[in-house]
Amino acid sequence: MDWRGRRQSGNIEDRRRMGGGAAKVGGIGGAGAIIVVLLALFLGVDPNQFLGTGDQGGSQTSGQPAELTAEDKAEGDFVSVVLADTEEIWTNVFQDQLGKTYRPATLVLFKEATRSGCGGASEATGPFYCPADRKVYLDTAFFTTLHQRLGASGDFAAAYVVAHEIGHHVQNELGILGEANRVRQQVSQEESNAISVRVELQADCLSGIWAREAVQTLGVVERGDLEEAVNAARQIGDDTLQRNAGQRPMPHTFTHGTSEQRSRWFMVGLQSGQIADCDTFQTDDL
Repeated sequence: MDWRGRRQSGNIEDRRRMGGGAAKVGGIGGAGAIIVVLLALFLGVDPNQFLGTGDQGGSQTSGQPAELTAEDKAEGDFVSVVLADTEEIWTNVFQDQLGKTYRPATLVLFKEATRSGCGGASEATGPFYCPADRKVYLDTAFFTTLHQRLGASGDFAAAYVVAHEIGHHVQNELGILGEANRVRQQVSQEESNAISVRVELQADCLSGIWAREAVQTLGVVERGDLEEAVNAARQIGDDTLQRNAGQRPMPHTFTHGTSEQRSRWFMVGLQSGQIADCDTFQTDDL
């Protein structure tokens, strides 16, 4: 992906020099914390937002000031460029397809731990979008996890992570995320999981629209980039993650969809480019 020297977003909130400390994730401990970690590896939304828990003030945790390495700075620049691309793309798509104005999200960079409007954020929770404060939270150390533990390497795989979380912001802007979360609180756990799968697959489809526009209008996609994104989607399917954890896949526990579903819905967005074709809630063919 051609990103060096390109325009960066002004909607970055960099907390990485603030230090993290040992913040708890929404006060969850024991088995609950383990669940949070597993959900984080699915590249999903912070579960605190569904439970309505956590610090609503959005303040960061206290800690010793941290120094940024050259790698840290490069990763911050990369994320800022990708975020700027999503802003340009979604501004145009909203205007062209919906006749609406897109309001960009803020992306918070942090190290180790911080606070969000949905509760605690930590390296263990992975990237997530918080609708309460309309911010994406990202510790770029997750890119190392993506490459070394999940088998998804490359700049475009990392960019897909950002685009997926911005996909949740798009859902929030369209009123989809709030309605899905409202319904999830009123149904059984299994039904809630099924709704979560549809939410996540739609975010994958929306990230496919981003990828299509990155190719066609921005011209920043290089040979092999799209394959990196599709591979990333496959590597974080619920079935693949459960198998890699030595477990037998249990569909009723899935919250993000199978590897086949995630990569296929990314391709739907990539091939179509239409928000209307990303409606995972009105289809029986996931």
